[in-house]
Amino acid sequence: MINEFDNIGDHNSRREEAPPDGGYGWLCVAACFTINCFTWGTVSAYGIYLSHYLAEETFPEASTWDYAFVGGFNFSIAMLIAPIVTFLTRKFGIHKTMITGLVFQCGGFTAASFATRIWQLHVSQGILIGCGIGFLYIPSLPVLSQWFVRRRSLANGISAAGSGVGGAVFTWGTEAIIQRFNIGWALRITGIIALTANLAATTVLRDRNHVIRPSQLGFDTKLLRRYDVILLLAWAFISMLGYVILLFSLSDFALSIGLSRAQATDVIGLLNVGTAVGRPVIGTLSDRWSRIDTAGILTLLCGLSCFAFWLPATTFGLTVFFAIICGAIVGVFWMTIGPLCVEVAGVENLQSLLSLSWVAVIIPATVASGFMFQLRRVQSRKTQNHPA
Repeated sequence: MINEFDNIGDHNSRREEAPPDGGYGWLCVAACFTINCFTWGTVSAYGIYLSHYLAEETFPEASTWDYAFVGGFNFSIAMLIAPIVTFLTRKFGIHKTMITGLVFQCGGFTAASFATRIWQLHVSQGILIGCGIGFLYIPSLPVLSQWFVRRRSLANGISAAGSGVGGAVFTWGTEAIIQRFNIGWALRITGIIALTANLAATTVLRDRNHVIRPSQLGFDTKLLRRYDVILLLAWAFISMLGYVILLFSLSDFALSIGLSRAQATDVIGLLNVGTAVGRPVIGTLSDRWSRIDTAGILTLLCGLSCFAFWLPATTFGLTVFFAIICGAIVGVFWMTIGPLCVEVAGVENLQSLLSLSWVAVIIPATVASGFMFQLRRVQSRKTQNHPA
């Protein structure tokens, strides 16, 4: 009898541990979609702020590198604090950790609206918002992989599409607010809206850590001894370098080829529309095919599309075409990194490997925009010295 009851208990335990592949998990998908929409979606609109900062010389003492660092800090600071956030999540749970992110993010947008010096913009629109995103995004990302198996990539794809939806809304919305009022009000309104939406999402979100009992180590050096982990981190590094350059430079590029500010805004908006449509489709393909092969092929196609469409782009039509096509695949890192970490290291090591992935992308996230500006400056000098 004892053995029989033990077997029943083991069976019930295994059933509890198995991801339900749905149920409350779909509410978690909606919550993560919202978090992506009002974290990375708000950051996607930095290209609009950047074009205004450069055109209006809002901060006269600032160089192009200074402006590049503001956008880069949104990514790099969020990744830099990932080990700390992982530790705090293990100690205090996701809700308390994410509420801290709400304060950082809203405070950053509000403080940026009153900035009068470039260093103040670095601290507010760069570091504080980056901290807010880190405290909101890092605890939420592993949740969907705990709720889904067969539909894991689809769930993560729908969630990641939130950044595209948010990016499109905030791109057009930010430009409209700036035209109607000013940059300061655009920042304040964005902060208030993000605070409200992310608070609702945080309230709904639930993890399954009590069942899975993940390691949640901030920096697990044992994983670094594995060849497949090193390859994954190298892919993350390269992907982020290209992603940040494209996301933050496309608006300024559109202006440089003679497009109007409205057209430049449309380019960024349509880039995010492509992201919103493409990521769920990619998620479906990843679930049906190989997640690793899908990520690799899409990374290759994204690079090839830059050579095929971006380099020769001199018209609004071709630039928009590139923005839509590339928008659908350029952020493959964000929608696949969770499922890929599970494929490589297992769900119990998911948060530990994710923490290493965030560390791997700190440098490219920080320097990518500045690197892009330097390349454009060199190219501009060559064009001036050797006119056609």
